[in-house]
Amino acid sequence: MRIVFAGTPEFAATSLKAVLAACDTNHQVVAVYTQPDRPAGRGRKLKPSPVKELALQHQLPVYQPLSLKDEAAQAELRALQPDLMIVVAYGLLLPQAVLDIPTLGCINVHASLLPRWRGAAPIQRALLAGDSATGVTLMQMDAGLDTGAMLLKTHCPITATDTSASLHDKLAIQGGEALQQLLQQLDQYQATAETQNPAEACYAAKLSKEEARVSWPRPATELDRTVRGYNPWPVAWFTEGDDVIRIWQAKPLNIEHNAQPGTLLDIEKDGLIVACGEGCLKLTQLQLPGGRQMNVTDLLNGHPERFAAGQLFA
Repeated sequence: MRIVFAGTPEFAATSLKAVLAACDTNHQVVAVYTQPDRPAGRGRKLKPSPVKELALQHQLPVYQPLSLKDEAAQAELRALQPDLMIVVAYGLLLPQAVLDIPTLGCINVHASLLPRWRGAAPIQRALLAGDSATGVTLMQMDAGLDTGAMLLKTHCPITATDTSASLHDKLAIQGGEALQQLLQQLDQYQATAETQNPAEACYAAKLSKEEARVSWPRPATELDRTVRGYNPWPVAWFTEGDDVIRIWQAKPLNIEHNAQPGTLLDIEKDGLIVACGEGCLKLTQLQLPGGRQMNVTDLLNGHPERFAAGQLFA
């Protein structure tokens, strides 16, 4: 097969590595599509995506159109004569005209157990919702948003300590392995594709910084998921006076209390015990304004006067 790969972030780069490893004399990646280079870092210099960096290491042709709705971009893709297009977190909409170009269609790697968590942030939404498991779904793309027929699924338990970062890494590996499996028997998987049940669908909306604000009246178990779900972005946060403090790590405690939610009940050597609507949350890694993330142990050693029992966080 002549394969065109389309993807942008590190998650997609893991899939591209797997596809390249699976390629032999029968399969060839003829081109890679990725988002245009973006400004990054303090100098705001243009930075290539992880997928582009990997493609260049393998001397693969790289295409970076602003849109695939453009007829010239579609003609460029058509000229590659692809048998299959693999799309992983590409970030651009594929119109029907593009979906029709590869003879075997377009395959998408989506980081959820479809039809649950269609959309932009499936890893985070599964964790925030308290799902017991997630996974990767490989689907035959159609014009809808993650609505295509399902070809192959993997399964990944969500542990009590998983963050969005750790789940991302696990699912990236699963996605690559699933792609290798799919490429070995693509015709069989396409012949047994399963239609999604729209009644079971839910939407994984994009994340925002504002929604990561901690609401102390909620149960500690929910706030624990808030901390883990928004790690590494946008990071859970609360305010103390005029200061925004970010929470990188915490754990729920089943402690009964009568205090107002948000009250700092106790200061332990390795954490701050804060009252929640139900139970307490022990904050173990924080980031003060203008600082870096630190274990509370180190933070208290450097700023012993910073916190005091009875303080009220908002």
